[in-house]
Amino acid sequence: MRNRTRLATGIAVATMGLSLAVHADEGMWVPQQLPEIAGPLKKAGLRLDPKQLADLTGDPMGAVVSLGGCTASFVSPQGLVATNHHCAYGAIQLNSTAEKNLIRDGFNPATLADEVSAGPNARIYVLEDITDVTAQAKAAMAAAGQDPVARANALEAFEKQATTACEAEPGYRCRLYSFLGGNTYRLFKNLEIKDVRLAYAPPGSVGKFGGDIDNWMWPRHTGDFSFYRAYVGKDGKPAAFSKDNVPYKPKHWLKIADKPLGAGDFVMVAGYPGRTDRYALVAEFENTQAWRYPAIAKAYKDQIALVEAAGKQDPDIAVKYAATMAGWNNTSKNYDGQLAGFKRNDVLAIKRREEAAVLDWLRTQGDAGKPGLAAHATLVKLVEDGKRTQERDLVLGSFNRTGVLGTAVSLYRLALEKQKPDAARESGYQQRDLPVIEGSLKQMERRYVPAMDRQLQQYWLDRYVALPAAQHVAAVDAWLGGRDKAAADKALARLGASKLGSLDERLKWFNADKAAFESSDDPAIRYAVAVMPTLLEMEEKSKAVYGTALQARPTYLAAIADYKRSKGEAVYPDANSSLRITYGQVKGYTGLDGTVYTPFTKLEEVAAKETGAEPFDNPKALLDAVAAKRYAGLADARLGTVPVNFLSDLDITGGNSGSPVLDADGRLVGLAFDGTLESVASNWVFDPVITRMISVDQRYMRWIMQEVMPAPQLLKELGVAPK
Repeated sequence: MRNRTRLATGIAVATMGLSLAVHADEGMWVPQQLPEIAGPLKKAGLRLDPKQLADLTGDPMGAVVSLGGCTASFVSPQGLVATNHHCAYGAIQLNSTAEKNLIRDGFNPATLADEVSAGPNARIYVLEDITDVTAQAKAAMAAAGQDPVARANALEAFEKQATTACEAEPGYRCRLYSFLGGNTYRLFKNLEIKDVRLAYAPPGSVGKFGGDIDNWMWPRHTGDFSFYRAYVGKDGKPAAFSKDNVPYKPKHWLKIADKPLGAGDFVMVAGYPGRTDRYALVAEFENTQAWRYPAIAKAYKDQIALVEAAGKQDPDIAVKYAATMAGWNNTSKNYDGQLAGFKRNDVLAIKRREEAAVLDWLRTQGDAGKPGLAAHATLVKLVEDGKRTQERDLVLGSFNRTGVLGTAVSLYRLALEKQKPDAARESGYQQRDLPVIEGSLKQMERRYVPAMDRQLQQYWLDRYVALPAAQHVAAVDAWLGGRDKAAADKALARLGASKLGSLDERLKWFNADKAAFESSDDPAIRYAVAVMPTLLEMEEKSKAVYGTALQARPTYLAAIADYKRSKGEAVYPDANSSLRITYGQVKGYTGLDGTVYTPFTKLEEVAAKETGAEPFDNPKALLDAVAAKRYAGLADARLGTVPVNFLSDLDITGGNSGSPVLDADGRLVGLAFDGTLESVASNWVFDPVITRMISVDQRYMRWIMQEVMPAPQLLKELGVAPK
């Protein structure tokens, strides 16, 4: 079924049934479900016709875009895009040096000509079409028979064929999404805008106010916003960065709200949430709680400590690894918060009760329940099998992604794949992927320091040699020349002679063939050549696991859906980075210690946090304006001041960062940027009482752009020029 402009009302929900017993604050709804939740949407306060939200290329949905990891939205007819400061942080970092530090000072170009590239891999994806391809995807897998590797390869081949056909017209990027474990497949067609430029970023003391101390916390006082601009060729079609390109003219853009937002008001978010695990098995949750989250959080914290120490001695390291550090800090604190939530709420007991209820129900269904029970047993076995090598996989995989080694492994794999016809190449190495690979080679110039890379290599290699003998990999041990610390130190010394730290050298190898790699004496390339056969064997084994899950998981999740439907409960898919809509109200909450939190923070509270030291060091212009009570006409009469951040009970997760928060009329009231630490465990078990989304209020954004780092040209473009 084609969903080119409007999703038909009364559409049969391909997620296997949806009850109207819906809680307004729970659910990341796919666009196809909107007609089914029209009643709850209107009851919650939506003033737009719900059918309008089902028009994916209309107003307001046509203004919502993906950045490939964050969400954003067009906010002017000149291609201006609003998103979070932390979503633009990589672009800000790429354009920063120790001497000209945009992270610290912000960026406020006087004219369009002064806007700077967000980087060769920055993208804005404008959704144009969603096609249901479930029947075709399932037919391809069925034709592959019972061999799990053949099944995985069949789905991959179908995906390549479908995306190739979808991308036949230049300028598009298409992606196949799986819903509810593979019960539904949809192909998303996006206009791929490749010339993305930084148009405005507040100083870091605004955009990252509170830093990692306040991250995931409430009350919050962060001006987490920035602006990009989309550029295209003079013919209006996507093109690589060029000074001759012109601003993209979107068909739709969001208008700033003309009504003040208050407690209890309806709000909704359209965005691209990354991942939730609400339908995960108990075995998967247990392993996540006991090993995966603690192991990853510890690894990130260890590396954070290394970079922080090195950055104090070398400002170049501090700037070049700033974006990487931000990601590590964010994830490690999130995982710690989830782990605390798991323990506090006894999530394991909840998951066990839920799963036991499903399995008990399946046993009462006779023959109809047997496929679900068998699928569950298969998935549990896959989890147990994976646990045997998970430590090795984390350590070796991370070592293979460090700077020059990651480059060598990726480029040698590319040379191997280039020997094949494009359709037969592994995903990620096809012709369509080459611009991104080349862009990564270029961006490494601004995110790599040899001395720091060596420390990170040493961290992971020391962990590798400490693994039990059974976890070692013969090819890696042979390359090391031993299994001990002395061998690792010698190997690191050899790697120090690699030339892949040079951009010219990386670009040379980008075009090299297999023979050139295999005759190279560069130590990083020698490593890649030595371990690649083993890495390919591991990949084949993981395909067998994936192929087995491709058959078992849809069966089990269909059983869960049947069970929930039998109880009159709603079924929505876990987040998977595809477009979702969530809605609710502006609402405070009562903290775990009994503290009652109101839904808005205020301008004066920002100044009250001032310490004169990062991360609570406000710009002088901000402190002066607060002291003088210069509210610039943006004060809310109910608060007596300008609102800064606000809470709502919307259901979001990572990837929703930068999502536009819309009022009942579809107008922009803010940008989603975080959740509270108490609510992050809702990725696994949703808790409607304590789950809260944190957003930056559009009135604070405008206040910063008027009083702190004035951008009258952008305010005029947004249609809210100061009076």
